Amino acid sequence: MTPRDEAGDRLRHFYDRLGSLGYGGDYNPEQWGPEVHAEDRELMARAGVNLVTLGIFGWATAEPSPGAYDFGWLDPHLDRLADAGIAVSLATMTASPPPWLARLHPETLPVLADGTRLHPGSRQHWCSSSPVFRTYATRLVEQVATRYAGHPALALWHVGNEFGCHVSRHCHCEVSAAAFRTWLRARYDGSLDALNSAWSTDFWSQRYGDWEEIGTPRTAPSFRNPGQRLDYLRFSSDELLDCYRAEKAVLDRITPDVPVTTNFVPIAPTLDLFGWAAEMDVVSYDSYPDPHDPDSFHRTAFSYDVIRGLRGGQPWLLLEQAPGAVNWRERNGRKPAGRMELDSWQAVAHGADSVLFFQWRASRGGAEKFHSAMVPHGGGETRIFRDVTRLGAELAATPGLLGSRPERADAALLMDWPNWWALEQEAHPSADVTFLDAALAHHRPLYDASVACDVVPVDADLAPYRLLLVPNLYSVSEATAARVREYVHGGGTLVMSYFSGIVDEHDRVHLGGYPAPFRELLGLRVEEFDPRPDGGWAEDIVLEGAQQVLSFKDGSPAVTRHAYGDGTAWYLGMRPEPAAMRDLLDRIRAEAGVRPVLPDLPDGMQARRRVGADGTRYTIVIDEAARTVDVLVKAP
Repeated sequence: MTPRDEAGDRLRHFYDRLGSLGYGGDYNPEQWGPEVHAEDRELMARAGVNLVTLGIFGWATAEPSPGAYDFGWLDPHLDRLADAGIAVSLATMTASPPPWLARLHPETLPVLADGTRLHPGSRQHWCSSSPVFRTYATRLVEQVATRYAGHPALALWHVGNEFGCHVSRHCHCEVSAAAFRTWLRARYDGSLDALNSAWSTDFWSQRYGDWEEIGTPRTAPSFRNPGQRLDYLRFSSDELLDCYRAEKAVLDRITPDVPVTTNFVPIAPTLDLFGWAAEMDVVSYDSYPDPHDPDSFHRTAFSYDVIRGLRGGQPWLLLEQAPGAVNWRERNGRKPAGRMELDSWQAVAHGADSVLFFQWRASRGGAEKFHSAMVPHGGGETRIFRDVTRLGAELAATPGLLGSRPERADAALLMDWPNWWALEQEAHPSADVTFLDAALAHHRPLYDASVACDVVPVDADLAPYRLLLVPNLYSVSEATAARVREYVHGGGTLVMSYFSGIVDEHDRVHLGGYPAPFRELLGLRVEEFDPRPDGGWAEDIVLEGAQQVLSFKDGSPAVTRHAYGDGTAWYLGMRPEPAAMRDLLDRIRAEAGVRPVLPDLPDGMQARRRVGADGTRYTIVIDEAARTVDVLVKAP
């Protein structure tokens, strides 16, 4: 089933405008004059641009004073792009409010946990719970959508920008506190007793007798209530999602045929992206690997697997990356020759239907003037622009890739944002146990072996997978635990790592010995945790039917294997060194029948496959060391 079938007419509107993989970048013509605009048209044609994002930070220009809208600056750009056959992902312009909003309504500004109120002069300076902000934002969206409904350039709506990237995801003002109480009333069906039980408030005399006593988890003398913090993170993600929904509702009403998206930032413990993805017609992502990080290619591959999994394997859009250096790290390394093309093809191999950059033309001023762009400060006669032009031709050469679906993997990795939040709370056995590190450590052996891996939520259908990786599932509901047990009992192979199955969804310990929901499944119990001073982890494991496979230095079990029903459950009571982890996962996946996309690839090479609606198979082979890409096409 293609993306067109899944999203119906809305997504068809977008795909029909492109013809081949989307290629282009963020276009900010308001920063330039007519002479540059004329050059942009010529350079876009040379580069093979067929898609741009327009107007992301245009609020102050479009509404220079409250209620006074001016789109005269934008009209000719949309017309020019339409004449050139370039599709537009048009932003709702609400990412960064103009200074006048903060002057007239300072209550819309976000507040940190210590009570500090933030101010304009940067971006995302708004409280997600503020009804005033939402009113002004949706009013602007109404104007934009009404004006450009039916415009021939309009292919996609882009709501906001990088929700949750900055502090707007966590506001502690009184408006947010009131909204948090409303959210809690709904979550606990109006029962304070249910909330007190979920938050274990009998500990430290925290029991609440009135809803008005509850606030956000602000700066406190010692450890804050873990149940409260966990619910606050859920609330914060939901509040930002409500902002997105409010704008999308306006767009759906006025332009029901145009799909809607927003761009997610690099994978982090911010928003519950599985919850967000259900509200989007197509998932979009911004990718910024660090050229100085030798592991960045793998980290990016994992991120792309996450993004692809948000809507069950549906192709997604890469809406931002850098053709060269960024501007926001302490040391902003350039991308060496060939790296930009490699990064782009890696995205396509993992399911991207577009390759876009921030931004089209490097800014002359502002905080991101040293952020690279498709057209550098040196103009069209530069290495970066020559590389951009060559990449545009390469992507356009295989139009059948557009809309083709990534082949489903035989291996999956279980991921859950609330578990991530709970795992990294305060007052745990070790601050060194972090989800992303664990996920990468489990994903890396498959990546190195060129084995495809899907990333799936806890409520996914696990039956199609031969192998399921479950890193640090610290927080797990009874329903999820039952689903994992059923998967193994039905014949699946499970690899579960330490500190899993410890607490429920409210961060309350599962009683009955660690890991209580999985003891029968794993054939063991954990007596004690033993975090090491060097950051490592160990456990005192007592076998209850499991077979000892690897040992700690004292001979006690470190890695175990247990037959359960028709399947097999492996447990890692420590994290092996990378080479040992590769050997172990190679053994486990071979027993489970999980094979590489292409056999016998040398180290450093990756292959991924996409399948078109007509059955054509596209195998993309990437050589990281040589910085080369081959696209192998096999007709049905």
